[in-house]
Amino acid sequence: MALASIPAVVLGSIAFTVFWMLAVFPAVPFLPVGRTAGSLLGAMLMVVFQVVSPEQAYASIDLPILGLLFGTMVVSIYLERAQMFKYLGRLLSWKSKGGPDLLCRVCFVSALASALFTNDTTCIVLTEFVLKLAKQHKLPAKPFLLALASSANIGSSATPIGNPQNLVIAVESKISFTKFFLGIFPAMLIGVVINVVILLGMFWKQLSSKESEEQKMEVEVTEMEVNSHTFVPARMSHPPPLDSQEMNDVEKNDPRKDGSRQGCAQVSDMKRFLTKKEVFLKGSVYFVSIGMLIALLMGLNMSWTALTAALILVVIDFKDAGPCLDKVSYSLLVFFCGMFITVNGFNRTGIPSGFWNFMEPYSRINHVSGVTVLSIVILLLSNVASNVPTVLLLGAQVAKSAAAVSPKYEARSWLLLAFVSTVAGNLSLLGSAANLIVCEQARRSELHKYTLSFWEHIVFGLPSTLVVTIAGLPLIRA
Repeated sequence: MALASIPAVVLGSIAFTVFWMLAVFPAVPFLPVGRTAGSLLGAMLMVVFQVVSPEQAYASIDLPILGLLFGTMVVSIYLERAQMFKYLGRLLSWKSKGGPDLLCRVCFVSALASALFTNDTTCIVLTEFVLKLAKQHKLPAKPFLLALASSANIGSSATPIGNPQNLVIAVESKISFTKFFLGIFPAMLIGVVINVVILLGMFWKQLSSKESEEQKMEVEVTEMEVNSHTFVPARMSHPPPLDSQEMNDVEKNDPRKDGSRQGCAQVSDMKRFLTKKEVFLKGSVYFVSIGMLIALLMGLNMSWTALTAALILVVIDFKDAGPCLDKVSYSLLVFFCGMFITVNGFNRTGIPSGFWNFMEPYSRINHVSGVTVLSIVILLLSNVASNVPTVLLLGAQVAKSAAAVSPKYEARSWLLLAFVSTVAGNLSLLGSAANLIVCEQARRSELHKYTLSFWEHIVFGLPSTLVVTIAGLPLIRA
């Protein structure tokens, strides 16, 4: 694609720069409007500057991706209400054999949960638990926070529903869920193992330190805190089962509380009914979620599969879905709409095509040197422009170039882009939303506050990203 007219190139670059600046630095002092508003501002400037027409702007919004995002978010909300992540948290602490063992569990549980429920969701619900777990065992929080965020990013690379950029790639490439998973899973698995080894190598002394008797006594106190940990549940319309105090209040306020056995029997029946309903709803959530995964593995349309699963759960809930749907991150959906328009406008300037035309001769996917150069470009762009815009800017160009070499390389180029752009998120604290979520959750924790700095992260993130990428690339198969 040739460069557009000079005014279109200049104005389109200005609009994209505004979007990029607010996406990477959402609290920039002179315009602290945040990522979502920044995305819409970039889209609006593309239309106002006439880089794209209003019709082209609307057409660039990818509804299948938005549907898949919405559906998976709703299913994750119901899974959270069904205490899936609480059970994962308990798995972390069950019969733990010390710091190194605990770190390994955090890495593998985080990777597994992220592949199935997205990396951002996993980090949101597990950060507080990991902080409590570290405090219980008198261990430093830093290695566990790094383990959670980095393993969530690596694990999410294995499935189309693991993170937003994979959603984009799966929809654009039309690669089936099964083919996507089988193509990246070996690289993801070895990546998680390498990540664990690097973490253990960097923090072994801190994880293996002996505790004093006084510390052991403190652990017994905090162990109750960990065991009683509950995640903030997604609000659903059906009521939770009444606890013992509430049941006592019901009994006290019962107008027929006159010693008769009838009143006690009714209260007991109410408690049994609520418990049975909760068990039925919880079982239904797990059953529908497993059915969704099976449907995805069978190759059914991913966005409609996720939407169908979400609506089945809404119907089974059998109450007003408003409280549950309020938990959906609509700001993320709006951010994607603005980003689609902004990136489409920037593509129309011809700058991304010109950049790729310059790099293409050195980035042939059928040579080791070409794969190396391509991976470096993806790593750098993912940390400069963020991974989703990088995928939108480079995806079609990389796939077209790979298909020109041989049709068999096209699918592999998409999978390589998915793996490298995701692992690139571990390079710096700003590399992925999952990193920022863990950092902010830990910083705002009332009882277990910890501030993870940019430099603390990059000292671990740089070697981990490079080694995991190098080790994983040869294992990606289409």
